[in-house]
Amino acid sequence: MIRVDAIWLALGASDLRAGMDSLLARVVQQIEGGARIHCAYVFANRGATRLKVLVYDGAGLWLCTRRLQSGRFIWPLQAAHAQSIAITQAQWEWLVAGAPWQHLEARKNITAV
Repeated sequence: MIRVDAIWLALGASDLRAGMDSLLARVVQQIEGGARIHCAYVFANRGATRLKVLVYDGAGLWLCTRRLQSGRFIWPLQAAHAQSIAITQAQWEWLVAGAPWQHLEARKNITAV
């Protein structure tokens, strides 16, 4: 239903009481080029028990939430040099399931035996 070509995680904790406009302001401040069409921007609360996802579809904004019934999301800490990171669709699927998505990498060619 909602086309998403790229997924960005806002590193560190976010105040999820914030609405669409506050989250959009954070995207504009932290992502070079601002909010892009068909991109999802994901925010987590301090305990990584809830997520908010902001998606710009070119006509307007979508705001979605996700909460696990138990456990926490595996959420990256904020790095000194970066405030956001891009993840793949496969990493996203593992992240929203609460699985350790950081271990998924792009498949590489075998170059030595």
